[in-house]
Amino acid sequence: MSTPSSNATSAGRPRDPQLDQAILAATLELLDEAGYQELSLDAVARRAGTSRPAIYRRWPGRVHLGLAAIRSRLEAPLPPDTGCTLCDLDESFRLFLVTYRLIRPDVLSALLAECATTPELRAQYLETLIEPARRAVGHTIDRAVTRGDLRADLDRELFLDMVGALVHYLALFADRHISDAEAANAIETLLRGAAIDYDALVAHSRAMEEAGESNPAHHRSHP
Repeated sequence: MSTPSSNATSAGRPRDPQLDQAILAATLELLDEAGYQELSLDAVARRAGTSRPAIYRRWPGRVHLGLAAIRSRLEAPLPPDTGCTLCDLDESFRLFLVTYRLIRPDVLSALLAECATTPELRAQYLETLIEPARRAVGHTIDRAVTRGDLRADLDRELFLDMVGALVHYLALFADRHISDAEAANAIETLLRGAAIDYDALVAHSRAMEEAGESNPAHHRSHP
């Protein structure tokens, strides 16, 4: 007959959330300092005060650990709903870019190269780095169509793919992050083709800013 202690042993010891966080924090520090190519489980274990087996019990390998660490930093932005399409798009991007820019561009490209040929890893990469911002902007686009700000025949998925490319293209292929001005100009270019009346959207955005109901920086983004 099994005893309580033997049952606990067979089930394994519960994971220590504090150790999980220490490992993820150590991984982020090493990624920030030296990039993904220099990341090793031995170095993570030393910095986190643990062992390689403890890391392997949590993540199958280096790439899974790298993605988990980045996911812990990239909290999905909550899509705002102010009733102002330009304000909401600007805020969705701003919230995401604040944390996205903390990740070295060479880390993003190195991880993509390692994940690209494995469907499971590629899906994890997309879910970690692409989908959070895409979902937030998608909610904003859907509300804008419902309000009549954007065309009802807008190709939603294509529009979101183009928006996602704004964030990731320069980081992956030019080794730098998109600037606020570049993001604002690109979004304006997209919206001029998608909006029913773009000038009316700008006027609405400015009116809300003057009333103190939206991000003051948005006025500078959309002259």
